[in-house]
Amino acid sequence: MDLDAVRTFVTAAEVGQFQEAAAELAITQQAVSKRVAALEKHLNVRLFARTPRGVELTADGRTFLPHARAVLDAVHRADASVRPGNRPLRVDVVARRIVSADALHDFHRTHPTIELDVVTLMDADLDAAVAAVDAGTIDATFHAVPAHHPLPPTIRTARAVDEPHQLLTGPRHPLGAGPAITPARLAGHRIWVPGLPAHGEVADYYAEFAGTFGFTIDRGGPVFAKESVLEEISASAGLSTLIGAGSRYLWPDSYDLRRVPIHNPTPIYPISIIWRADNPHPGLPALRDHLRSRRASEPDRGTWLPAWAKAADRQTAT
Repeated sequence: MDLDAVRTFVTAAEVGQFQEAAAELAITQQAVSKRVAALEKHLNVRLFARTPRGVELTADGRTFLPHARAVLDAVHRADASVRPGNRPLRVDVVARRIVSADALHDFHRTHPTIELDVVTLMDADLDAAVAAVDAGTIDATFHAVPAHHPLPPTIRTARAVDEPHQLLTGPRHPLGAGPAITPARLAGHRIWVPGLPAHGEVADYYAEFAGTFGFTIDRGGPVFAKESVLEEISASAGLSTLIGAGSRYLWPDSYDLRRVPIHNPTPIYPISIIWRADNPHPGLPALRDHLRSRRASEPDRGTWLPAWAKAADRQTAT
């Protein structure tokens, strides 16, 4: 099978026009048509139907598309296996203002010669992020990985960042006055986390945390920008939320928001680095070693972890 024809087919399917596909591939429109025709002849099917606005996939074309993408992904991984140092290390930090981004920034400061491509798959859950790693779209990602969560045999994980949670309140909230609180002080309070998913590792963490210490998670309300949530909390005597100690959100001084550490025990959200076992990029071992050393240097403290994180630790130990 001609890889140039497969690449041309995928590009045309994504842009919906042979003319735009030709521009993107830097070839003529006639060359696009010839490549697609040759591929259709090889497969003995029609992949595209002509429309007034361009082309659209036939039923056979829709069936073939994910396999064609998989072929190109495999070729990309094969090329990277012999030339892994010729491109930046692609790492998903999920969002740029949270602790995973800070950890990667710290790696960059200590390893400035390793070129990085920092991406944010903000809408990707654990399964989607793992799929991106498995396909070679990214080299690594950061997520909590429950012990019971199934992973492909090609995927490896390691605890990388233990992030303490803090309470974020406005100046009139009764829990915002002291220097710190215990998780027991949260009992009976309503913690506002708008947009919290109903399922997944984040939802499981919050559900177990709230159930253990007797407070309520409120997922209600429309989801606006993070700044809108901060504004509402600043003006309320009853609203509060949980925030990672490594999260770096900005707000006006007039909000007078309070980050209140939670101790005895400190709730920890356990974040792992996820990578593919056969990924040969030379920057990946350096990143894993850096994260391992960084975590080992963190101070010992009395912590609370969800049960699925403790189980994952036991599995790793054995």
